[in-house]
Amino acid sequence: MLINQFAGLKVLVVGDVMIDAYYFGKVERISPEAPVPVVAVDKKENRLGGAANVAMNLVALGAKPIVCSVVGNDKDGEDLIDLFHQYGVGTSGILKSDNRVTTVKLRVISQSTQMLRIDTEDTHALSEFDSYELVKRIYELMIDADVVIFEDYDKGVLTEENIAGIIKLAHKKGIPVIVDPKKRNFIHYKEADLFKPNLKELKEGLKLDFDADEPTQLEEAVKKMMSLMQLKHAMITMSEKGVMITDGQTFHYVPAHIRKIADVSGAGDTVVSVAALCFALKMDITQVAALANLAGGLVCEEVGVVPINKQRFESEIARLQLG
Repeated sequence: MLINQFAGLKVLVVGDVMIDAYYFGKVERISPEAPVPVVAVDKKENRLGGAANVAMNLVALGAKPIVCSVVGNDKDGEDLIDLFHQYGVGTSGILKSDNRVTTVKLRVISQSTQMLRIDTEDTHALSEFDSYELVKRIYELMIDADVVIFEDYDKGVLTEENIAGIIKLAHKKGIPVIVDPKKRNFIHYKEADLFKPNLKELKEGLKLDFDADEPTQLEEAVKKMMSLMQLKHAMITMSEKGVMITDGQTFHYVPAHIRKIADVSGAGDTVVSVAALCFALKMDITQVAALANLAGGLVCEEVGVVPINKQRFESEIARLQLG
């Protein structure tokens, strides 16, 4: 089976990591102190968030991810690293900093309703020292890496300077670079091997409006982006319309498979994970798009952010004769 070739591939996942924390409970009264509900908590849960979901998908596919990021030198940072270990994700690329706090998004939920979200985070750019130390650690880990994924959540770990440095190091070693961007650093991922924005990110990143239903307008926008950033390939995810992948000359459209959509959360993480592994194996870009599109659709059938089910993925590849 084609995806058995993913087994053992070493992937550096560079970007913002966080804890998705949940307090579950019941509301049975209003507080006497203020007109707000009192949630009697009966369960607490910590989950991996941000770039960690890409790592989870990679583990599910048999690859060996190492997360490269900077967290706070605090208890939340320790808890986050422990979570990575529980799920078999390498943490030798995570640095602790006294200059930051670990990002935690705490959701208070009662009767399946989110009552409140509390974010503990520090979104300013890394200090020059922390950025230097991160690039240095990544350089050490690149010795036998097969591919590098940038997973950007605009939380400050990735900066124009360290992005450029990491891409330069990867290309010096012949390692492909795959990017899942956000708004702040959008145009800084110059010379990436595969750049994967969705339509909203493409418009915001280029500060350009166009009709995505008109292929000519979409393709002109992508050509402009690729020329500006000297990108080798681009893949645009278009929700229910599937994906488009291009080398700047030829544009390939892969329609979405008809599915019962339960939740689109995390689908982009699955798409970039599969695409990166395909690039590591030097697959044809049309096959990259077909497999990544299929994987993204499969996770949309599940509720919540979940990694790809490898067995289901394999059976769908066989059924659709994609591998």
